[in-house]
Amino acid sequence: MSGMDDKTRTEIEAATFRRLVAHFQERTDVQNIDVMNLAGFCRNCLAKWYKAEAEERGVEVDIDDAKQGIYGMPYGEWKTKYQK
Repeated sequence: MSGMDDKTRTEIEAATFRRLVAHFQERTDVQNIDVMNLAGFCRNCLAKWYKAEAEERGVEVDIDDAKQGIYGMPYGEWKTKYQK
C-alpha cells in the first residue's frame, strides 16, 4: 500500500472494518463456530479486539457494548434468535 498517506489508509481500514461488521450482521445464518473453524476468529473475537484497542487508547469499553456493536443487538438477543 505504498504511496498512500496514513490518514487515507486509516479511513480505508475503518471503512473495511465497518463493512466486515455489517456483513456479519447480515449473515446471521453463519454461526460463530463455523467462522472460528474456517478463519480462526469470530464475532466475539472482533468485540474483544475492539475493546482491547479502545483500552490501549485510554477508552474504557464494556465488553457487552462492544459485542452489541459487532452483533447489531445485545449478544443475548442474537444468541436467542440465531445461535443453533
